[in-house]
Parts: sequence; structure tokens; C-alpha cells
Amino acid sequence: MAATKPATPDPECDAGDTWLANCSLRPDLAYEVWELRGLVPIHCTQWLAAEMPLSAALHAVPRIPHHRPGPLLIDVRLDSGWWLIPLDTAEQLADVRHATVMPSGWPLHCPPTTRAVGSRVRLHAPDGSGHLMAPALLAGALGPGGGPRLPAEALGCP
Repeated sequence: MAATKPATPDPECDAGDTWLANCSLRPDLAYEVWELRGLVPIHCTQWLAAEMPLSAALHAVPRIPHHRPGPLLIDVRLDSGWWLIPLDTAEQLADVRHATVMPSGWPLHCPPTTRAVGSRVRLHAPDGSGHLMAPALLAGALGPGGGPRLPAEALGCP
């Protein structure tokens, strides 16, 4: 089996792109796909993606302290947003109505950090440090209606 070439970023590439490319299965190909204006499937192996409707993600943005937001990718055509959260924190969002934590290994199709590809753009780009969204802050920012789901029995469901 051939060895994967190390990531070779464009000199104008920012630290967030380097970090994202290195999270992909083939960092060398990530740069090529971005250069061709494509989306790179980055499998959630170093972080998880908390998916939610776009309106919920946008509602949360101004409620998160500006010095603490983690990476947020949105797709206006799909009406979805994805916050990147630490691997071991999925249970912290288990009872948050609007958030669905995608399983480890799930592919998130990512544009580079500095520009949109199609309808997909970053509202908060990774900065290259590995900083992720704190699930407790995200749950709090979702506010009323973003809290725990009611049990089915409360709604008269069997």
C-alpha cells in the first residue's frame, strides 16, 4: 500500500485549512479538492459534528461569548448547521432538542475556511488550534426550546 503524502498547504493557506486538511483521510488531496472549488469529506474522527436546523444554529451564534465560539459550518440550501464538538462530549447534547450529534466516522463535507463552496460556508472557521465548541455553551445558547426533550409519554404517545 502506498504511503500518503504529507499535507502540503498552499503558502497562502491559513492555519484553519491546515488543521482541517490534517483531520481528513488524505490531507494531500484536501488541498487539491479545495483548489478545484470542491467540498472535502472529513470524517468525524478527531471531533464530532452537532447538526441542527440553520435557524437554531443562527439563534445560538449571538448568545455564545465571542471569545469562545467553536467552528460552525452552515449550508443555506440544506437549511443546516454543524458545530464541531469534542469527541467525548456527545452525551452533553443528548437532551438538546435541536441538536443531533452525528456518529464518529460520519463524513462532513467541508469547504476551505476562507471561502464558500456552493451554499456551504463557515460562520466561525477553525483557527488551527484545535479549539472546538463547548457543548455546555452550545446547549445554553440554544436557549428556550433548545433544552431537554419531553418524554413521549408526556405527549400522550405510547
